[in-house]
Amino acid sequence: MVLFIVVFAAARIPGMLSSDFANFNPAYALLFCGGVYLSRGTAWWLPLSAMLITDIGLNFYYVAQGFAVWEWPMLRYQVFNYVAWAAIILLGQRFKPKHSAMSLLGGGILGALLFYLITNTAAWLFNPFNNPEYTKTVWGWLRALIFGTGGWPETWQFFRNTLLSGGLFTGIFVAAMKFSTAESAEEKKEARSDDEPADEPQPEEAKAEA
Repeated sequence: MVLFIVVFAAARIPGMLSSDFANFNPAYALLFCGGVYLSRGTAWWLPLSAMLITDIGLNFYYVAQGFAVWEWPMLRYQVFNYVAWAAIILLGQRFKPKHSAMSLLGGGILGALLFYLITNTAAWLFNPFNNPEYTKTVWGWLRALIFGTGGWPETWQFFRNTLLSGGLFTGIFVAAMKFSTAESAEEKKEARSDDEPADEPQPEEAKAEA
């Protein structure tokens, strides 16, 4: 989990990923798998602390670039990121580590989908950058989900990267945990075998030895 947090923080460094890989992030897997594998308290404070620390750092960076990220319209939009993060953690807590790898992989992809729907709906609803395309109509909402605004990659590309990264990083994490659990169970089995006393000789065997 610590490794995932480090990868997540590195992926958020501005310029680390090209625009073709926007939204390709281990965050969705980090939150979902945290809900699955961590205790209830740790599943909340550990990943959300990583989110908050990196968000504060990014906000200072964007202020230096001339963006008004500390103003209420932008902060209100960012709050919905945390609503989406919380939804993914809650989803993860609906699963158990003993669930099949395919079930957990599907849950990770569903968590990424939830994040995409919640945050893009918030971008349309609050429109912090006053994009004229985001009219308060069904078409305006669908545009936010599919096309986005001019000057940026179309949002369906974000959607693709969101699902791909959610599936990939969840698959890696689940595979590592399944392997670790199987290896631990095998070690315990071998330890029990070593601790078992040798079979007592049967009476016939004892006579033969005498």
